[in-house]
Amino acid sequence: MVSKASIAYFYAIIGLMLFNNVAAADYDDYINVYELKKGNFSVKITNYGATVLSVILPDRTGKLDDVVLGFPTIDGYKNDSTYFGGLIGRVANRIGGAKFTLNGVEYKLPANDHGNTLHGGTIGFNDVIWEVTSYVRNNHLSLHYRGQDGEQGFPGALDVYVTYMFVGADRLALKMQATPIDKATPINLASHSYWNLGGHGSGDIFSHKIQLLASHITPVDDKLIPTGQIIPVNGTPYDFLESRTIGSKFKELPDGYDINYVVDYKDNKHIHKVAVVYESKSGRKMELWSNQPGVQFYTSNMLNDTNGKDGVTYHRYAGLCLETQGFPDSVNHPNFPSQIVNPGETYTHVMVYRFTSN
Repeated sequence: MVSKASIAYFYAIIGLMLFNNVAAADYDDYINVYELKKGNFSVKITNYGATVLSVILPDRTGKLDDVVLGFPTIDGYKNDSTYFGGLIGRVANRIGGAKFTLNGVEYKLPANDHGNTLHGGTIGFNDVIWEVTSYVRNNHLSLHYRGQDGEQGFPGALDVYVTYMFVGADRLALKMQATPIDKATPINLASHSYWNLGGHGSGDIFSHKIQLLASHITPVDDKLIPTGQIIPVNGTPYDFLESRTIGSKFKELPDGYDINYVVDYKDNKHIHKVAVVYESKSGRKMELWSNQPGVQFYTSNMLNDTNGKDGVTYHRYAGLCLETQGFPDSVNHPNFPSQIVNPGETYTHVMVYRFTSN
């Protein structure tokens, strides 16, 4: 069987040869790590998958810790099934039955998750090399990827851009944009970092307190495909409208959280507060703001003794993901917000993290 990494190498090499005229043997020469640093706040990103490798923050005493899970080397990300820190696309989350119909044409996709398509297919945007278009160490990193017509079964070529940037002294912003070139296509990008504000090797996230400004969810079937319903969280273990610990209702939900929340938009601002996470031992707090209608809350239920950075072994519930996004399987649910973007239009997804400690 051909490995995922080998297939990823093939696509990346072909893309580089087409657009950069490089030899296949030089593939690894185009993978690099870039640091953004301002004071004691630093972020490392690789252009392999536009992946966030580390986020280092002070706690209330000034002690620095890396608060995202990850692998000790880039090679770990090439065979990764956890999606640690990756930029997910062309369509993040799940597409039921690994197919959809657009403008009368049925498109069949790789079935890489129990007969469904997950996170863009067998080789998503987290599995390819991105071109660095701009880099200023104390300010930003901008990356570009050209998706091809038919790549992973999706229609149309498109240009995809992501910029990681500092905003002030305590904010990290992501701006993701995609422009179809020749055909209408679904687009739903997401950032897939696993957070543990106590430090990436500090154990489970049960004691983290979280508030989700979302009063509804899109319930799913046993394969995590949305049913098409939108239901309130009131009276369920999914209710985080008031801040409480993640572990407080795990007895009612023993497999953990892996669900799309419908963000409450109360006005027409460009971005809205989505979530607040607080870890009491370190005093670290993370606010998340975005312009997307949904956010996937995932408590790393599928981690299974994964070998991580600094010799740490990650067990289930070692990190939490907050993936702002369009609704899962929107291409098959007309009542969900559309993810179809036409040539001449631009998809824009903004995320802003604010980190403080007290």
